[in-house]
Amino acid sequence: MGLAQYAVIASGEEWGVLHDGNLNGGYATKEAAFESAAAAAALAIRMGHEVHVSVPGREEGEAALTKRPA
Repeated sequence: MGLAQYAVIASGEEWGVLHDGNLNGGYATKEAAFESAAAAAALAIRMGHEVHVSVPGREEGEAALTKRPA
């Protein structure tokens, strides 16, 4: 089977999930984007794929889950 990679990334003031070159966005929080990626990853695991999920850490002065200042 193949490799399924999901990357949670900032998309303007929101968050998105990058997979196979496509950005699924519009998530208000990093956690919401992660939950979407995790659901997709679970399906990929059931299909037999190797799965990688990445989520960036918080940047200086940034709130833990949103792009707004802390």
